Amino acid sequence: MSFVEYGDTIKDGDTAIVFLGHESMFPVKVQHGTVTQTKYGVIRHSTDLIGKKYGSKVTCSKGGWVFILHPTPELWTMNLPHRTQILYSTDISIITMMLELKPGSIVCESGTGSGSLSHALIRTVAPTGHLYTVEFHQQRAEKAREEFREHGVEHLVTVTNQDVCKNGFGVSNIADAVFLDIPSPWEAIGHAKSALKAEGGRICSFSPCIEQVQRTCLAMEEYGFTEINTLEILLRVYNVRTISLQIPDLGKAAEDNSSTGFDSSNPSNQGSLCASPQQGTVQFKSGVPLREMVGHTGYLTFATKS
Repeated sequence: MSFVEYGDTIKDGDTAIVFLGHESMFPVKVQHGTVTQTKYGVIRHSTDLIGKKYGSKVTCSKGGWVFILHPTPELWTMNLPHRTQILYSTDISIITMMLELKPGSIVCESGTGSGSLSHALIRTVAPTGHLYTVEFHQQRAEKAREEFREHGVEHLVTVTNQDVCKNGFGVSNIADAVFLDIPSPWEAIGHAKSALKAEGGRICSFSPCIEQVQRTCLAMEEYGFTEINTLEILLRVYNVRTISLQIPDLGKAAEDNSSTGFDSSNPSNQGSLCASPQQGTVQFKSGVPLREMVGHTGYLTFATKS
């Protein structure tokens, strides 16, 4: 099993996603002789998982059933153990696009955190690219190394435990892109410039506060970065539903009466005024936004090395 190479069959030692519903899923490490408890009953790894195909429908001991899914960066983002606040797919997708990443790209990242963005970056640059990720906290760095090894992507990533603001990324003039998610990104702009390739490399900084963005933009200008711009991504979900509305009466019957000389003052025609053709209804699909939406997560500041 690897997060960047699809495997058809569940094997001992794999990380799999147990899918109970759209709002209920969790990761599990498949191990021979182990059982996993769910609200639908017990899943026995030896008989229910190992050797089965990913995507299989597994019946639990109480008669309920779950699906076993192959892990992807998107599913991992929704189910990973949180060691820090993480980036979600809404921001990750725009980061990947704006940094112009592709298979073979070299990327520097700080900090690693819970590894949500790291897994997405590794999948994007595989099979010939590489991710250099720096984490200040030693235990988080060690846990990240362990997860990358378990997920079969350790050959695509180098984890370094150091302060990027003081010691940089440990590489020079090779990176196609740099991503910063640290409290004071302006202190690492110089090191980011040193890590980027000679010309045209891209940088992105994620910051929750606009004051951080202002200081970062000033530092980018000082170090000669161009095309500096800041984005904020807000997710607005729509509910699509079928609604019924009456076909409107646009007064066509009244126009027809006037054109034929219909006299409403004539007592013999009074009854005709109240009689109108039966109005029908029409059904159609309508998109209605939710009353609440995901609000501010952070500002994304992008720039290019001149």
